[in-house]
Amino acid sequence: MSLNKDSILYATNKGLEVFRHFMGSRFTKVGKSFKSPFYQDSKASCYVYLDKKSNLYKFKDFGDAEYSGDCFFFVGKIFGYICDDRTDFIKILEIIDGELGLGLEDHTQKVDRVIRDNNGLVTTASKIVSIHDGFETAHTKLPIQYKEFSVAELAFWNKYGISIETLKRYNVCSIDTYHGVSKQNKEFFLKSTNEQPIFGYQGRRYTKLYRPNSSLRFLYTGEITENYIFGLEQLPVRGDILFITGGEKDVLSLSSQGLNAICLNSETAHIPKNLLRGLSYRFKHITLLYDADETGKASMEKLCKEYKSYQIKRLILPLAGTKTEKDISDFFKLGHTADNLMMLFLEMLDHLYEDTLSVMKSCEIDFENPPKAPEPIITINDVTIGTPGNILCIAGAEGSGKTNYLGGLLSGAMKPDDSVVDTLGTYVKTNDTKKAILLYDTEQSEYQLYKNLSYIIKRATLEKPPYWFKAFGLVGISRNERMNLILESMDRLYYEHGGIHMVVIDGIADLLNGVNDEESSVKLIEELFRMAAIYNTCIICVVHMAPSGMKLRGHLGSEVQRKAAGILLIEKDNNANCSVVKALKVRDGSPLDVPLIQFGWSKEEGRHVFLGEKSKEESETRKLNELTEIAKDIFANKSVQTYAELTQAVMEALDIKDRMARNYIKFMKDHDIVEKSDGINGDYSLPTLPF
Repeated sequence: MSLNKDSILYATNKGLEVFRHFMGSRFTKVGKSFKSPFYQDSKASCYVYLDKKSNLYKFKDFGDAEYSGDCFFFVGKIFGYICDDRTDFIKILEIIDGELGLGLEDHTQKVDRVIRDNNGLVTTASKIVSIHDGFETAHTKLPIQYKEFSVAELAFWNKYGISIETLKRYNVCSIDTYHGVSKQNKEFFLKSTNEQPIFGYQGRRYTKLYRPNSSLRFLYTGEITENYIFGLEQLPVRGDILFITGGEKDVLSLSSQGLNAICLNSETAHIPKNLLRGLSYRFKHITLLYDADETGKASMEKLCKEYKSYQIKRLILPLAGTKTEKDISDFFKLGHTADNLMMLFLEMLDHLYEDTLSVMKSCEIDFENPPKAPEPIITINDVTIGTPGNILCIAGAEGSGKTNYLGGLLSGAMKPDDSVVDTLGTYVKTNDTKKAILLYDTEQSEYQLYKNLSYIIKRATLEKPPYWFKAFGLVGISRNERMNLILESMDRLYYEHGGIHMVVIDGIADLLNGVNDEESSVKLIEELFRMAAIYNTCIICVVHMAPSGMKLRGHLGSEVQRKAAGILLIEKDNNANCSVVKALKVRDGSPLDVPLIQFGWSKEEGRHVFLGEKSKEESETRKLNELTEIAKDIFANKSVQTYAELTQAVMEALDIKDRMARNYIKFMKDHDIVEKSDGINGDYSLPTLPF
């Protein structure tokens, strides 16, 4: 048997055993929900199920559809490989075969793998150069003898800010004795002392000995893989900065400061491209932080040029470059903190974003020097609202009240702690931590934007905007430049203010050449979603409704509908002379169960105010009408469906979970929207019309 997709599926029960192996105790049985292994999941929203169409077991994440797929996709996500890439897919097959011990790889495939791993060169075993050239390696004569960390050893690590908890997390141990045999077949014996302690960086099948006070500082024993990466297993799924450092002690120092870091064998080691591809998706900034000596600087410059497509950055520490003052652990030992390091990082961003910051400065609204009032210009005002880590959307026709609703949301976010602000029936978390609140407007004139912001500030009971609120009018910037300006300014302000509380992009259609450009629409929404996750903020976007008023406009609207965690529609109720907020999509529960909120103009208050919720009868009527339309769409292509098929269709139509879908099927049955046959199977269909 040879190693291929079909042989893997045959040997793993259609991929089920692959999920069991890589998820361990997290996954207990098929169909039972569990928390995502890829990110910090607050609810159990993931399942492994048998897909009847493909007859394969698949992984489904209702919290984030990006992580859904078969066993090959799942393993690729873990190791940073892409199934659509042939070379990557072969590596995925090899990982599954090796990890599960399937033994499917035939002789020819083994030869191909050896040739590939040796850059296409075939040579005899006696001529193969050790991957550890430049380092001492040894075979273990007797088992390594471990011991508890002594007070002196802990004091050594504490100099660099490294705690015992960090040492344990990274599998660092204290070694008492080591008895080994060198490459020259000579036996030797090492004994730990207070003057010459011995530490071990433990991997799965190897230990790297570290003797900080000895001439022979590093010693490898066991089986070390070609791509040695220390700290990879401890990285979070997503983050903003990842430092690639020169050594393990540097990784431990950074981790103790709450920063993400990994290291390779040495500063001159090659960085695997497949590793960079996976890490560049997970982290916004991959930054080299090597020694401040000539070797470290030269290596960083070389790697930045070699991997330019991955936008690798380099940060040079302000150290002397001497033996005792050259790396990041020395930086912390000298009394510097993580805040000092972030100031250096911020200076690096200032240099990288120099042109962008100059352009954005000219776009920033200056409240001290307001622009002169131009001739009245009609503008379209769009607004959206959401939660941290997600994209949320507000849609509506012109004149529906979107601008007034957005004003209530921004006022609620900016208000002082002791003030009471009418946020038009919506709860808004106050920006207690003084993070950045950013508004980017692509449609209003400079004067109109200033005028509307003045109303918002007044509603928030403020005399002037807080320093952490930034508003930019981009109407005079070309469409091709706007998105890059937004991304880079967001990144800079994120570090300046210690985070981003909320981002409003008023008019995302104006970031594209057209709303029906599918490729650009997908790219735009994916990038915004990635930024929301990295910065842990709410990115509020705006899209237009289609002329029919039933769906969001164009391919852009379709992508927003698929990716957004929530969508609110603002409609004008001419009979009641007010605006109504209707939920089209929510992440938890169903939009049909969210009450209809009303707001309108108050002469007494001189502004728009919350008018309460629509009556229960009106909400029930909406629920009845919309479920009727959904049922018609579901049965349009197939007039009779099983309960399982109907449940799945309702889940997809409303983007809800199975329990909520079953409740709606009962509601539809009780209100004669659908009917159940009297047969054994009990299939469902639309009610038969009387003649």
